[in-house]
Amino acid sequence: MTRHFSETEVVAILDDLNPARLRSFVAARVVTPVQTPQGNAFSEPDLARLQLLCDLSEVYDLPDDALTMVMSLIDQLNTARGDMRALIQAVATEPDEVRGRIMTYVRSVRVTGKG
Repeated sequence: MTRHFSETEVVAILDDLNPARLRSFVAARVVTPVQTPQGNAFSEPDLARLQLLCDLSEVYDLPDDALTMVMSLIDQLNTARGDMRALIQAVATEPDEVRGRIMTYVRSVRVTGKG
């Protein structure tokens, strides 16, 4: 079962987060809490994301619109990594001949830059 944290708990856990900043991250849709009868609730991955948001906004002094763009790029990268992992697993199940053809093709694309 996934544990969820209230807004009050999240602010208490994350040193760099205050209620106003949390509300601005939610309003900017860079973190999406689940709605409960008690209000917004955040998962452990949400806490990690909020910590990253706080770090990015503090260290790089990024405004909310830039944070939105950075988080979108991070999300895209994570999706691509997952897709690549699945593709690698799928290729690993193929016969040696097929894997050899795939590797030959990948090497040619790396050299020529054309697919």
